[in-house]
Amino acid sequence: MADHDPRDTLIDTIEQGKRLIRLGGDKGLSLAERLAERINRLAWRTPLHGLRLNGKHPLKLIAVPDDPIFGDPTRGNAMLDGRIEWMGEARAIADLDFARPDWSSGFAEYVHSFAWLRDLSSVATRAQGAPIAEGVMRVWIARHGEQVSEPAWRADLIGRRILFWSAHAPLILSSADLVYRSAVLNALARGARHLDRSADKMPPGTGRVAAWCGVTMAGLLIAGGEPRQQGGEAGLQRALTTAIFPDGGNVQRSAAAQLDLIALLTLLREGYLARRIEPPAFLGEALARLVPALLGVMHGDRALSSWQGGGPMTAGAIAAIIDASGVRTRPLRQARDWGYQRISAAQSVLIIDAAPPPVARLVEGGCGSTLAFEFSEGPVRLIVNCGGARAIMRPAANRLAEGLRTTAAHSTLVVGDSNSTAIHSDGTLGKGVVEVELSRQESETSSRIEASHDGYARRYGFVHRRQLVLASDGRDLRGDDMLLPVGRKSRRGATPFAVRFHLGLGVEATPTTDGMAALLRVPGGALWQFRCRGGTLAIDDSLWVDGLGMAHPTRQLVIVAEAPGGGASVSWVLKRAR
Repeated sequence: MADHDPRDTLIDTIEQGKRLIRLGGDKGLSLAERLAERINRLAWRTPLHGLRLNGKHPLKLIAVPDDPIFGDPTRGNAMLDGRIEWMGEARAIADLDFARPDWSSGFAEYVHSFAWLRDLSSVATRAQGAPIAEGVMRVWIARHGEQVSEPAWRADLIGRRILFWSAHAPLILSSADLVYRSAVLNALARGARHLDRSADKMPPGTGRVAAWCGVTMAGLLIAGGEPRQQGGEAGLQRALTTAIFPDGGNVQRSAAAQLDLIALLTLLREGYLARRIEPPAFLGEALARLVPALLGVMHGDRALSSWQGGGPMTAGAIAAIIDASGVRTRPLRQARDWGYQRISAAQSVLIIDAAPPPVARLVEGGCGSTLAFEFSEGPVRLIVNCGGARAIMRPAANRLAEGLRTTAAHSTLVVGDSNSTAIHSDGTLGKGVVEVELSRQESETSSRIEASHDGYARRYGFVHRRQLVLASDGRDLRGDDMLLPVGRKSRRGATPFAVRFHLGLGVEATPTTDGMAALLRVPGGALWQFRCRGGTLAIDDSLWVDGLGMAHPTRQLVIVAEAPGGGASVSWVLKRAR
């Protein structure tokens, strides 16, 4: 990073059943573990600790860690031009008003977390960046330095803020103004003290992990912080236990959250390296599980598949985080707890969501995507989900986010134009998929996945069963989508349903004269043929949210049919013609 050398003078004065996901929470700790945690907390809440925070013991940072992750040059250059930009939203730095904010929640999180310091550091020298960073810092401290308010003092944002303030201390603490520098350091220490009692109040997942990362980093870098460091490590280890499944996936079932966890732990690890202290073993073990799971939901273009409101992101941003983690591994093929299944054959990649949506209290903006899939060949995405409910750029977000979360925005079967898991008006998830059954078989000639979910059983009396078979050469994908009757629900007449296949950006679809097939021309010149049986094929408009959060018009194939009381079945094949 530009003009940033950690060897510079230290800144001083600087019920689950067959469910494939678990309920997050704090259960499972033994009495001894709870007692040990309580003792650790008491250890750093001593009178001496209070004197330090009240300024009666000099505050200083005893090390300055590096930030190994390169930021976004576009956002960084915008700051050099006097603007803070985030996902299509922009504010003039000179006009930032923390007393009367008029920005979105995403923009607020970007500003209050000080993640923009990474972007600024990536394009600016210290001489260029410090006046900008200090200007924002002064305005922020004047409003939030001592006054606790939301969202600025939300535990996860405090944790992130401590990480970024520590790693980019030269940008915010180069001033000769001793009063200002003291205010910054006291704000850091006050935030750490607030986290001592609020970190565990965050829901399990990235938020709680971020909070405990902040506690631990503060313990590492503030003089006399050894008790807090020990308590932070205990809290972080517990937070990781509730945030990550045994297979390495996160409980939010979000690829974006997975990448975030890797970035948080990677940056925290730099705090240990700056102090020349060996990081705790659980930190490396967590990264070793997180990275292969993330790779398992990536396509051949090295970007993410679109699940639970996340978009592809950019390949460069993803590579920067994975490279910084230092973990070199292969993609995870089967993540039964996390719920994503991956089949790769030659240059083709098939990724399936084979689990219920995340527990509602663990994630905002969850999606009804059970049994949806994405399919790519090399760098070309043929079948996708619309994605991006939480990543789409403003001002389009308000109009599209709700629709992007629906089952119809994913490449799967939709009964009665309804969601497999209900999406409430307040954004939370309701009743729907509770149970997913899954089987997987591999042979020399093909790989087969068969899965079913009960999301439509209560309302329509059907279970959706999907079978996907990918040939070993990656050029032939076959599927069967079945609605099987269950329960005693009286089914009068036929129930309409549709099987949707959202096409990737640039894929052109031409219907055949018999109305049962379509030719797909993909970028690069390849030609694929799609043919179905058991319904009528239509081609309709769709959209896809790219790695930058931009929505692009695309097309979708839709097989339309009706299911009588005894159920129905639709078969289809996607085959490379040349």
